[in-house]
Amino acid sequence: MLDDTIVAIATPLGEGSIGVIRISGPEAIAVGRRVFQPKVNRDWYIKDNYKLVYGHVVDPDSREIIDEVLLSVMRGPRSFTAEDVVEISCHGGIVPLRRVLEVVLRQGARLADPGEFSKRAFLNGRLDLAQAESIIDIIRAKTDAGAKIAMAQLGGKLSEQVNELQQELLGLLARIEAIIDFPEDDIPAENLEEMADRCSGLLKIIEQLLDHADTGKIYREGLRTVIVGKPNVGKSSLLNALLREQRAIVTDIPGTTRDVIEEVINIKGVPLKIIDTAGMRETRDLVEKLGVERSRQLLHQADLVLLVLDAFTGFTEDDLKVVSLIKDKKVLVIINKIDIADHAIDYEQLKQLIGYSDILEISAQKKIGLEHLEQSILNLVLEGKVTAADNILVSNSRHKHALERAKHHLTEARRGLAEAVPADLVSIDLKSAWEILGEITGNHVTEDLIDRIFADFCIGK
Repeated sequence: MLDDTIVAIATPLGEGSIGVIRISGPEAIAVGRRVFQPKVNRDWYIKDNYKLVYGHVVDPDSREIIDEVLLSVMRGPRSFTAEDVVEISCHGGIVPLRRVLEVVLRQGARLADPGEFSKRAFLNGRLDLAQAESIIDIIRAKTDAGAKIAMAQLGGKLSEQVNELQQELLGLLARIEAIIDFPEDDIPAENLEEMADRCSGLLKIIEQLLDHADTGKIYREGLRTVIVGKPNVGKSSLLNALLREQRAIVTDIPGTTRDVIEEVINIKGVPLKIIDTAGMRETRDLVEKLGVERSRQLLHQADLVLLVLDAFTGFTEDDLKVVSLIKDKKVLVIINKIDIADHAIDYEQLKQLIGYSDILEISAQKKIGLEHLEQSILNLVLEGKVTAADNILVSNSRHKHALERAKHHLTEARRGLAEAVPADLVSIDLKSAWEILGEITGNHVTEDLIDRIFADFCIGK
């Protein structure tokens, strides 16, 4: 419902200098009047579109002062939700925020659902669906590059491209509908060929967007990177070296790492969810055995595997067992401990045994070769594709799936035009492509889909 007034805490719970209570809806200003007592400017709720007023939140029933606050007024439609919005900036502790929220709720506002403020912004035409989804991407961005991609989407770059594609499809649909309405007129073959060429042009744009989608997803969600190897090969030392801090315990005792350790690192704008696993070996220790089993499970979910080998001990049967678990993964082979030993590894034999040609030498302990390793990770991940600074990056899986479906229907329409298939069949595919693209921006979307999208947002946004 858009005719009621909602409220939520808009800042993370915990101790801080400021916490914000956000109220939006037709009664937002009236509710604010009932709980807010200004020091001066007692007609704050009249006339001006934007105001910032100093005063106190007061319980209307007991007249108790709850907190010293600043109250912001933003009248619709010139607000985030395009409704009247009041924001109360309190002291940022759990108790004052909770007490102010309770007072506001007693004055007739309803507790907002997750993402309901953004949902109202979308339903009121303040944002399209792609822009609204980018808000959560900005909040969850793990690197500057990820935030830039989300900001570009919030600014409407992807929406503009999708809208242009839809306009072109409408033009083609109009011509097809004319053919359907006037079947007695002969359609010159060159007209059908020209329309097929226009379909090809649209397909090229969609394919370019899809080519960059996997890269965009990496910037948005991060790359799940698992460090594997036999015990005492230097996996935890490598994690510490990449993090530039002592996150994992490192000893000379094999099997020190019993459970997985997960951290996020930033490699030139690409977020890596890097996971240090228990050393792969047969063991009777129950705790270590559980860690090894969990490591095996994580390997199946990995986007990238860093296989660590020991320059001192050379390639062993234990290493071969680890290799057998990662045959279908993107793998970087890392020879660690080059600072303490002559190479005990025959590289040509190793390449034949494991099937990977790119082998890197490092010393995690001495921080040797780490820059080369990071660049190799970047090269393998991006595979020469665009970076966050280039073009439009599709980072949302929902958008990618919609583009793939639109591509299928547009391909069928092009084939139909080339083979002179009945115009009404071509029209079905063109209309389907147009509707599916509308799912990205929200021009053609079901209420259930809208609810699912905004349910992933945090309360207060």
